[in-house]
Amino acid sequence: MARINDNFLKLRAGYLFPEIGRRVATFAKAHPEIAPRIIRCGIGDVTEPLPQVAIEAMHQAVDDQSRHETFHGYGPEQGYEWLREAIATVSYQGRGVQVEADEIYVSDGAKCDTGNILDIFGNDNVVAVPDPVYPVYVDTNVMQGNTGEAQDNGSYAGLVYLPCTPENGFVAQVPDQHVDLIYLCFPNNPTGAVATSEQLKKWVDYALQNHAIILYDGAYEAFITDPSIPSSIYAIPGARRCAIEFRSFSKQGGFTGVRCGYIVIPHELTGKDAAGNDIAISKLWGRRHTTKFNGASYIVQRGAAALFTPEGQHQTRALIDHYLGNAKLLSEACQHVGLQVWGGTNAPYVWVQTPAGMGSWELFDKLLQEANLVITPGAGFGAHGEGFFRISAFNSRANVEEACKRLVACLKG
Repeated sequence: MARINDNFLKLRAGYLFPEIGRRVATFAKAHPEIAPRIIRCGIGDVTEPLPQVAIEAMHQAVDDQSRHETFHGYGPEQGYEWLREAIATVSYQGRGVQVEADEIYVSDGAKCDTGNILDIFGNDNVVAVPDPVYPVYVDTNVMQGNTGEAQDNGSYAGLVYLPCTPENGFVAQVPDQHVDLIYLCFPNNPTGAVATSEQLKKWVDYALQNHAIILYDGAYEAFITDPSIPSSIYAIPGARRCAIEFRSFSKQGGFTGVRCGYIVIPHELTGKDAAGNDIAISKLWGRRHTTKFNGASYIVQRGAAALFTPEGQHQTRALIDHYLGNAKLLSEACQHVGLQVWGGTNAPYVWVQTPAGMGSWELFDKLLQEANLVITPGAGFGAHGEGFFRISAFNSRANVEEACKRLVACLKG
């Protein structure tokens, strides 16, 4: 008899974003005359065209595939050297951060990597996650068997939750207990919070003292405009010995539909085997990566590499500025109706406290039905997300301006 992985049965009814999609689809079906008016500011999907340099590079790469002398079949699973060199040179070394090209593993996106990384870690690790939290961190640990059953508040037994609240600026504090794996995300999804060097140093010091590993999701690092905010965990001394960093081209270059990202694992990062021996994490991930992944496509990697040219950097900056401009408008609209707002400055997400006495899913339904506007309820990100909602700045300027008008009209007074 074929046995299933029973851990999947622990998962709650639906992943957050499909549930949002279900509610929106139900409303649209019941009100077909309104459906075209719905503005989606929920899921963090980009709306603007790809940078022209990436388009041109991918067109050239397609042409390369039409000629024997430039044709590419299987590529290196770790990624083409010219892309890894570009990442290391521009995104790290150019900012004074030590990362070498052979420490970079190109993939089809950070979401996949943050889940797949669990393949190389044992099931007896104590895992810490922030709350509110990007649901993938929690759900993949459930699937892996690293948790107990779901609790009434939506949390899972066996995980250590790190409360992120207005009082701590939505930056998790180091725990007063031992943990082995720590998920951190800055700029944060969903709260838009950023961490200072001092705050990250506390985490690095904790990880080094406890022989823990930080799983650092830097998918939104391109949105950091404040030079005092570190764009990489490796800007913190000692982080190379205790951290893995995940990054994505999805938001930096608008690649959500193209799919490309990468993971950085420093050579000196180690974990323990059952006998207590130090084992290089990069060695384990390299084996996992080459066994289960055939590499991102040549065409996509050419497009990604073009983003690191001077013109590519200019065009991606314009793209980021567009979305940050949207975030500013959304923040101001929420503040106009008296709501407390976080994020939206060095991040594409605006995190907002719901009107007094209103639950986050209740507000979701109100905005959908009365303003035909889709946001993301905070409760979907964890127990400490209740009482808040997230607005995504990934949209056209016209849609955002209209969304601001509707939000104000719906919530004023």
